[in-house]
Parts: sequence; structure tokens; C-alpha cells
Amino acid sequence: MNDARTLLTPTDHVLLLIDHQPQMAFGVQSIDRQTLLNNTVGLAKSAKVFNVPTVLTTVAAETFSGHIWPEIQEVFPEQTPIDRTTMNTWEDARVVDLLKSYGKKRIVMAALWTEVCLAFPAIDAIREGWDVHVVVDASGGTSNDAHKYAIDRIVQAGGVPLTWLQYLLELQRDWARGETYAGTTGIAMEHAGAYGIGLKYAKQVLGAHASEAGA
Repeated sequence: MNDARTLLTPTDHVLLLIDHQPQMAFGVQSIDRQTLLNNTVGLAKSAKVFNVPTVLTTVAAETFSGHIWPEIQEVFPEQTPIDRTTMNTWEDARVVDLLKSYGKKRIVMAALWTEVCLAFPAIDAIREGWDVHVVVDASGGTSNDAHKYAIDRIVQAGGVPLTWLQYLLELQRDWARGETYAGTTGIAMEHAGAYGIGLKYAKQVLGAHASEAGA
């Protein structure tokens, strides 16, 4: 079962992004779809900066749902998403075998739709002993209720909810970690809304002061 008392680290988990595709986004009503796109890309970039193994999956990409959002594909240009027929990613052995190959027991998931493509694999993974976290604002359901009660069901099964920005800052945690400082603040400035605006302002002001001081 999951232990929400233990923070995520860059080396203890794998990220699974499920069905962030045009047709699936059309049905999302629980979150503004532009915000959903922004959050999911921020999540993907966060994993990339911290070298978190990331698995991309799609469903019926050629016949119904369309290709994965290009903004996500651009983050992982070397990857070809695993395209499935099953609604439940956990029923595709290729995906599960790849996840297991990384040797982790924690998994962070985001998916469209929450009530199907997130809830099903999350519950199955928990049942098999995985420590599952779900990124609620990089996932979306067909209604507010569909999203809410799917997350409730995952939590009741033992899953841990978090947001994409929480994920990014949980991996960074210490601003003295210089190797990922620029990447973390860069992602926040691009995708974190008001927080990002504040970072840009601070950079501008501090940069100007440093210049005036001859730094």
C-alpha cells in the first residue's frame, strides 16, 4: 500500500502518461483543456529535467484518438508511445513489462479520462503492490463528478493524489541542488502561472540589482 508520508525522489519512481490525445481531450469537462495541456506538458518536462524514466501510451491512435499531443512528444522525441486497444493500460503486458524493467516500485500516473484510463490501472497497480501517485491536474474526466469520484476511488484503494507543480517542487526540494535549479525554475516560469510570473519578476529585479552592483 502507498505511504503518503514518504516524499518522491527523482530515482525512486517511473512516470506513466496515458492517452493525452485529441479525441480523449474533446470529452474532458472537469478542467479547462488549455490548462490541462499546460499542466501535462509541465509534468512531462519535470520528469525530463530529473531524468525520471517516463512511459508514454496511447489508445487507438491511428483509428480513433489521434496521436499523442505534439507538445508531449517534443519533450520525449526519442520515444514512440505504446499504442493499445485496451482501456486499462495495466492489461497491456508491453506497458507493465516496461515499467517493471526500471526496477522501481513507485509509479506516478496521469491520464485521460480520470474515471477510466487513470482509475483502472491505478487500482490494478496498487493491488499488485505498487506505490501509486496520481497527478490530478494533468488528468481530466468527462464531468466534475466523474473526475472527483474517480480520484476518491483511487485514494480509497491506497493511491496518493498530487498536482504537477507539487511533483516538480517535491523532486527539487532544495534550491541548493544546482544541477536542476535552472530547469526547475524554467519550467515554473513557463507553466506555473502566478508563481512563474513571480519568478520572472524576481529574476528581473535581482538581475538588475546584481548588474548595478557590478556583479
